[in-house]
Amino acid sequence: MDIIEITRELGKKMQEEPCYITMRAAQQACDDDQSLQQAIGEFNLKRMAINNEAQKDERNEETLKRLNEEFRTVYAKIMENENMQKYNEAKVEFDALLQRITGIIGLCADGEDPATCEYEASCGGDCSACGGSCH
Repeated sequence: MDIIEITRELGKKMQEEPCYITMRAAQQACDDDQSLQQAIGEFNLKRMAINNEAQKDERNEETLKRLNEEFRTVYAKIMENENMQKYNEAKVEFDALLQRITGIIGLCADGEDPATCEYEASCGGDCSACGGSCH
């Protein structure tokens, strides 16, 4: 078996992991949630409206302020949605697994012993992009 075949086997095993299955089910629930999809559509329209207004030579600051408030309101509605919350939780768990897998592969590429190396997730110190895994 060559390395690409082994990689495909790893991909197959990864898709059998409970956290992957949970994430995909949560993603499907989000796709099937019409109110969530409507809110996401509204979110995208608000984002485009903000970009359009911000790029104008004579932009209206009041309009921009109103659009930003509406944007934040729609975003909050999306993030309060139960299906979106379940998806985000499942995605964090799956991303941690994926990070561990790629970390181990990276360690092996650096010459570590594949049988014993272990990847430990570390905080980069920038909490603005954090998924909350350290708290």
